[in-house]
Amino acid sequence: MNLRRWLTPGIGIKRWLLLVFVGLLFLALAFAYALRQATRDLEPGSLSEQLFDVLTLSFLPPLVRVLVVAAIGIGCVALGSVMVIRAFMNPFRSEDSGHPLVEVIYQKRFLSRGPRIVAIGGGTGLSMLLRGLKEHTSNLTAVVTVADDGGSSGVLRNELGIPPVGDIRNCIAALADSETMMDQVLQYRFPDDGAGADGPGLGGHAVGNLLIAAMTAVEGGDFEEGIRQMNRVLAVRGQVLPATATPLVLHAELADGTVIDGQSAIARAPSIARAWITPTDVRASEDALAAIADADLIVLGPGSLYTSLLPSLLLPEIREAVAASPALRVFVCNVATQPGETTGFDLADHVEALVAHAGSGIVETVLGNNQFGARVGPGYGAQAMFL
Repeated sequence: MNLRRWLTPGIGIKRWLLLVFVGLLFLALAFAYALRQATRDLEPGSLSEQLFDVLTLSFLPPLVRVLVVAAIGIGCVALGSVMVIRAFMNPFRSEDSGHPLVEVIYQKRFLSRGPRIVAIGGGTGLSMLLRGLKEHTSNLTAVVTVADDGGSSGVLRNELGIPPVGDIRNCIAALADSETMMDQVLQYRFPDDGAGADGPGLGGHAVGNLLIAAMTAVEGGDFEEGIRQMNRVLAVRGQVLPATATPLVLHAELADGTVIDGQSAIARAPSIARAWITPTDVRASEDALAAIADADLIVLGPGSLYTSLLPSLLLPEIREAVAASPALRVFVCNVATQPGETTGFDLADHVEALVAHAGSGIVETVLGNNQFGARVGPGYGAQAMFL
């Protein structure tokens, strides 16, 4: 039994347990009055009086008598409370979910009072951030980029005309209540038949990508409504939203004047001078704009600077909403440089690139890495960043 979770401050259980305890005290007091009245006329030395002395432990010293009775009462109340909660929870118990009822109550009564947080970005960084934030609040909104053009997402984008769904899938899996099982299901990829996701059939496609595509089709091609339904069906703690319902194409100009098109190609390109998106006249998600306006905290990143974070901020409505928000705006920088788009960048370079594309008022606080002795994983440069 997860009694500790039941007794979490703010969950609304302890006050009623205290009321039950007070009620038991009054019942005990009433029973004592009745017992005293019933035994008032007992003859001294009679069998009835002797039996009464045994039942009331009158043969013990007064202090010991109080301690024994109190211990019995506490034991009975504790055991009864545990058994009542267990009987209440057993119909909702499952082997893999532990105690779903207490988790639902904890989320609805405690986490629902947490701060309103909006996280903007994409890639692995955003989903990892959400896994940590959901333990502190359920008022979470992930605004996810829709500029990816590679892998299974790229194929579905080209064939069905829907925005890329890979990053959205990762965020939904991260915020799902049954995270472990849901992550396994949504991230499962059908065996590659040699042609990858570009070939015929299901080879290389992730189940989550196909599920989002199917939900969009069920909603008559309305991508945003399809994502809303995915949030509901998978019991997402918070909400995951696309930055826009229109697929975006990311473009970049290198320092030598070369222009590169497409997120997957830009991710490998060094010395990026500027980036932009097409089409330029797309509307941002209304739900995303509303969440940004109501936020207490807006988190930008972590994630690939040009290919995960900037595509959403390059949407004028998103950029203006973030800049105008009264919320604290925090830029969480990557813990190390990323070969390709940020080769040779330090923390200042990341901030300068962010400000150059999104405006000087886009961020108030910067969170960077100062663990210079940390081991550098494969695929990252050796230059750590610092405050």
